[in-house]
Amino acid sequence: MQVTINTLSDVKQEASIELVHDELQPHFDQAYAKHRAKVELKGFRKGKAPLDLVKKLYGEAIEHEALDDIANTFYHQVMEERNIHPLGRPSMVDMDFKRGERFQFRIEYEVKPPVELKTYKGIPVERLVHTISDQEVDEEIQQLRKANSTTTRVDAVTDDEHVVTADVQELDEAGTPLIGRKSNGVRFYLADHTLATEIRDVLRSATAGQTVQTTYDSTHGDHSHTVRLAITPKTIEKVHLPEFDEALVKKVTRDGETSPEAFKTSLRNDLQRYWSERAEAKVADDIASEIVRQHEITVPEAFVEALLDSYVEELRARSRDRSLPAGFDEKKYREERRTQAIWQAKWMMIKERIAEIENLTVTDEDIEAVATDEAARTGLDKEKLLPHYMQSDAVRDRVLSGKIMTFLKQHAKISDKELKEGKES
Repeated sequence: MQVTINTLSDVKQEASIELVHDELQPHFDQAYAKHRAKVELKGFRKGKAPLDLVKKLYGEAIEHEALDDIANTFYHQVMEERNIHPLGRPSMVDMDFKRGERFQFRIEYEVKPPVELKTYKGIPVERLVHTISDQEVDEEIQQLRKANSTTTRVDAVTDDEHVVTADVQELDEAGTPLIGRKSNGVRFYLADHTLATEIRDVLRSATAGQTVQTTYDSTHGDHSHTVRLAITPKTIEKVHLPEFDEALVKKVTRDGETSPEAFKTSLRNDLQRYWSERAEAKVADDIASEIVRQHEITVPEAFVEALLDSYVEELRARSRDRSLPAGFDEKKYREERRTQAIWQAKWMMIKERIAEIENLTVTDEDIEAVATDEAARTGLDKEKLLPHYMQSDAVRDRVLSGKIMTFLKQHAKISDKELKEGKES
């Protein structure tokens, strides 16, 4: 067997393989025997025709039919012997068979490109730091009160703690109703801060059955247009907010807590933890984005397609019957997510190279620690989780990614940026 490996690009190679007759014959003999068992010739029972006769009648066709399997067998043998790890499905680009002499073929395949690391230590990033204020805690409590509120029917609005259910008709400049632009049963909660100020203003004195009109400018991106509405309240409900007391705390914590002050402290801690986790996640994203930006890497198409497949499977997994949404345009979806897949593939290859250089690995102790944490969080038996986690490539990849990011954060230039209002600038 003569083999030549040609490099076509950073991610493509070609294996040119030539086999002589003596190397082919054992494979042809297997093909003859397999075909003979199915041959029916006059004067012979099925599968009992003389082999020489089978060869004479069908030999050339049988040999040609066997070439794909022979090429596949020797291709995989070459890959294994030369420690080449092809990606995706190989492609046969040429076959030349001279019966009784030789068989030449060329197969193209993708490989991971070499990754020459550039700067990955000392990456400058900002970490957002925010201390939860009393106002933020009070706003969260107010949301809890609203979520547990009750309502009663009333005749008129007296303050913002009202819900108005109305029919809404859009008008033209002359005040004429626009055909097909009417919505019935629209609910307006006047205390909702996202409600247009003009709508809230005209409904603050609303009574059931009395039509009011309002005009305001609606902006969508860089487009703005004037909206004219006639609103006819059908029902008005007074919202009754429960007091923030032991009864409410017991309800929202399912009897886990009774003290309003203790709940407030717990809520503050939860909000602070959320902010800290979000800040750390942004640091990780910024480090990854900067490292990927510095590396020009040709991404194998097999990687991109595998990631796009995983995105589609994630969508399937969200459905009970594992089907895509009705009318889903998978081709368009894959096109839209392609840039993300290329970025993710680059980051995966860079992380793998960093792990190699910095000798970052996953130990059994690391996996056991994950199982311990998951068991505590979910209430499942650690001893049942552990064997599965030990065999899970996904868990090992997750742990390794965490180790890599911890290393990068430790070697990054992180500066803290205080956020007073709890909002990113």
